Amino acid sequence: MKLRTCHILYKDLFNPTYEMQGNLKSIFSFVAMEHPLLFLCTFLIYSTYLTTTYSLTIPRLSPIDEWGKTLQDSASSVASDGEEFYYEQTLDHFNYRPESYTTFQQRYLINFKYWGGAKSSAPIFAYLGAEEAIDYAPSIIGFLTDNAASFNALLVYIEHRYYGKSIPFGSREEAFKNASTFGYFNSAQAIADYAEVLIHIKKTLHAKKSPIIVLGASYGGMLATWFRLKYPHLTIGALASSAPILYFDYITSPNSYYDIVTRDFRETSETCYETIRKSWSEIDRVASQPNGLSILSQIFNTCNPLNNSSDLKNYLYSVYTSAAQYSRPPRYRVTVICGGIDGASSENDILSKIGAGLVAYRGDKTCTVDSTTNVSETNMNWKWQTCSEIVIPIGIGNNTMFEPKPFSLKLYANECKKHFGVLPRPHWITTYYGGYDIKLVLKRFGSNIIFSNGLKDPYSSGGVLDNISENLVAIHTVNGSHCLDILPEKESDPEWLVEQRKKEVEIMKGWISQYYSDFGALK
Repeated sequence: MKLRTCHILYKDLFNPTYEMQGNLKSIFSFVAMEHPLLFLCTFLIYSTYLTTTYSLTIPRLSPIDEWGKTLQDSASSVASDGEEFYYEQTLDHFNYRPESYTTFQQRYLINFKYWGGAKSSAPIFAYLGAEEAIDYAPSIIGFLTDNAASFNALLVYIEHRYYGKSIPFGSREEAFKNASTFGYFNSAQAIADYAEVLIHIKKTLHAKKSPIIVLGASYGGMLATWFRLKYPHLTIGALASSAPILYFDYITSPNSYYDIVTRDFRETSETCYETIRKSWSEIDRVASQPNGLSILSQIFNTCNPLNNSSDLKNYLYSVYTSAAQYSRPPRYRVTVICGGIDGASSENDILSKIGAGLVAYRGDKTCTVDSTTNVSETNMNWKWQTCSEIVIPIGIGNNTMFEPKPFSLKLYANECKKHFGVLPRPHWITTYYGGYDIKLVLKRFGSNIIFSNGLKDPYSSGGVLDNISENLVAIHTVNGSHCLDILPEKESDPEWLVEQRKKEVEIMKGWISQYYSDFGALK
C-alpha cells in the first residue's frame, strides 16, 4: 500500500493535512475503531509525518536491511524444517492488576532436526526475535543451522510481542489503538516473555537438564545480552551480534554513527566522499531554480515527482547509511556506490555522478528514487520503540560527508509526545540494564557473553569492542558489517569471517562443556 493511495482513501473522511496538524492522535484512535479498513493508512501517514517533521530518525536495527513484508503480504510460511507453536503468554509480567493477567498467543518455531534429545541433555539454542516477524529467521540466522549438528542442538525461534502473529488484545487494531495498549510493548516485557516460553519448552520436552544458549542480532543482540544478565538461571550464555548496548544516554557520542558511515566511504574513495559531501548544496541550488524539483526528478529518474528536496536528501541518506551498515563481501555496497560515482564521466556534473552511484547500487531500474513508503509492522512499531525506551541519540557532526544535524532530545521528545501521547524515557535503558562503566560493572557479576561486531558497521561505535573478562569476550573484525557473523555461511566468505565464527563456536562449546562438568559434580 502506497502513501499516495492512503491520501486518496482519506478524502471522503477529512482533510488529512489539517487534521494531522490539529490532532493526529485523535485521528489514529478514530480510524482504528470506526474504519478498520483504513487503519493501515492511518499508521502509514502517522509514521511518515513523524519522519518528515523530525527527519533524523534512528536507523533500523536488524540483521538484514529489508524492512520486512507489508502487513498485506505478511509471510505465512514457515521454514520446512521448523514447526510452529503458540504459548499463552501473560500480557503484563510486572503488575497484578486484573488486566495484567490477560493473555495472548505468542508464536515460536522449533527445529528438532539436529537435537540429541532430552535424555542426553542436548543443548537448546534460542534465537530471540526482534523487530520483525519470525517467519524468515530460520533461513536468515544461518549461524544456528550451520552449527546445530555439531552441538546436537534444538533450535528455537521466539517472536517478539507485537510483531508477526504475536499480537496482544486479539487484533492489530486493538493492540495499536493508543499509548495505553502500546504501553505493554517494551524490552523488559519481551525478555520476560522469552523466559516463560523457554521454561515451557523445557518442561514440555522434559528437557530440564538441557542447557540454553540465547542468540540475538542487533536489537535482538541487546535482548540476548540483557536476558543473560537478568535471567542467568535460564541460560548459560549469550551470543550478541552487532548489539549497540552502549549507544544510550550519551555513553557513545551521538555523532559516532554518521562518523563511521563517512569513514567507510572516505576509506573507499576520497573522490567519492568529496562528491557526496558537495552534493547537498548542489541539490539545494537546483531545487531553488524555477522548475528545480522537476529537474531533480529528471536527473535522478524518480518514481514520482519530488514535492521537496528533503525527500531526495532523506532517500540518499538512507541509501548511504544502509550501504555502510550492510556492506558485505563479496559485493561491498560502499565500493559499488563509489564505483558508480567515480566511474561516471569526468564531464558529468556532481548530481549526475550521484545518480550514477544510485544506478550502480540499485541497478538500472525503470525508476531509481522511490520516496513512497510501504506499510510494515516493523516501521510502525519501531517508531513506538524508539519513541519510548530505545532512545538512541544519533546526530550528525560537522566533519562528515552529510549536512550537520545535531541530535536534539527536546525536538525528538516533542514529536514523540505529539504523535504517541507519551514522552521518551532516554535514561531508562541505562537505569534498568546498565551501560555506564560497563567494564568495571560486568566484570564483577557478568559472565558468558560474546559481543561480536564488524567495524565497518556504524552501530559498532555503540558496541562492546574490548574483552571485559575471560568469559565476557569481544570479537570484532576490521572489515565486518552488521550481524555478518550470524548470517549463513558462503563459499565466498573471507578467511577473517570464517575465523570469527570458529571462535564463537569454540567459546560456546566451552560453555556447554563447563556446564556438563559442573552439573556432573553436583550429582
